[in-house]
Amino acid sequence: MAYDVVDLDELEGEGPGGAVRKVRRALGARAFGVNYFQLPPNVEGREHDHRDSNQEEVYFVVAGSGRMRLGRDEVELRRGRFLRVDPETTRCPVAGPGGVEFLTIGAPLEGRYEPPSWG
Repeated sequence: MAYDVVDLDELEGEGPGGAVRKVRRALGARAFGVNYFQLPPNVEGREHDHRDSNQEEVYFVVAGSGRMRLGRDEVELRRGRFLRVDPETTRCPVAGPGGVEFLTIGAPLEGRYEPPSWG
């Protein structure tokens, strides 16, 4: 029997502004990516897509509020909301006035998950 445990407050913030807590790396997960983000009030995250890795992502909002820009659309981010995004869709999280915290989980639609070089 094998397992790994990590507490959020044990994970050091990384990336721009220390917004990313690299959960997958800390747990040693191999089948999917999982990270925790804490964006300060009114901060815009990084615009990106996962076209190259064909990775589908699910976002779960843990606290705060904001919006997710998805191409020309915007979806409200609020506590308790799940959002699934196709690999080719450009996305950019934007925190509201109280900031936003969310968990991301992702894996490729086909083939095996390969951890990115950054995390």
